[in-house]
Amino acid sequence: MKKLLIINASVRNERSYSRKLAQLFVENWKSKYPQDIFTYRDLGSEIIPGIDEPWIASAFIKPADRTEANQKALKLSDELVKELKENDVYVIATPMYNWSIPSGMKAYIDQVMRINETWKFRSGVPDGDYVGLLENKKMFILSSRGDTGYGESEKNEHMNFQTSYLKFVFGMMGVKDSTIFSLDNEEFGGELFERSKKEVFKALSSIE
Repeated sequence: MKKLLIINASVRNERSYSRKLAQLFVENWKSKYPQDIFTYRDLGSEIIPGIDEPWIASAFIKPADRTEANQKALKLSDELVKELKENDVYVIATPMYNWSIPSGMKAYIDQVMRINETWKFRSGVPDGDYVGLLENKKMFILSSRGDTGYGESEKNEHMNFQTSYLKFVFGMMGVKDSTIFSLDNEEFGGELFERSKKEVFKALSSIE
């Protein structure tokens, strides 16, 4: 039995195609593995606060030395990190906003990128050698984008700060097994978009 964390980042609801991709993923997975457990985190509807000075100060204090104020500053972060550690599979459904990710997704990443919790320096001191602490995890990135050509070796690859960033930053936290499914041409619609939908829907239905 596996535990899956479904993260939706779009600020749209019914009109969100990244949410539709997540729904299709979940339906397909449940049909194959009905015993698996799902946890949902909605970064589009719930407010994830940005980190601040008290948060930074508290995160770099050893847990045993944290005051009540330190613990309060890290309360949500601790909850989010615990959620990542407890789940085996991460499904991140996100649109591309301005060639990157929604602000809620960035705030979430800042909350979970925690030294000695999700990553560490190999030697224990700043040495430039980062070690991810989220081991044996698998990640699926489900992206929706208005244009096309953002994939590897494609014409707009240099403008992709969405899936490339997510793969990199979660990789830094130890998630090395990641798969990307992208729905392109949403802005243009028409035949190109319908073709992209058909391709990505088919690919999602074949996930094992």
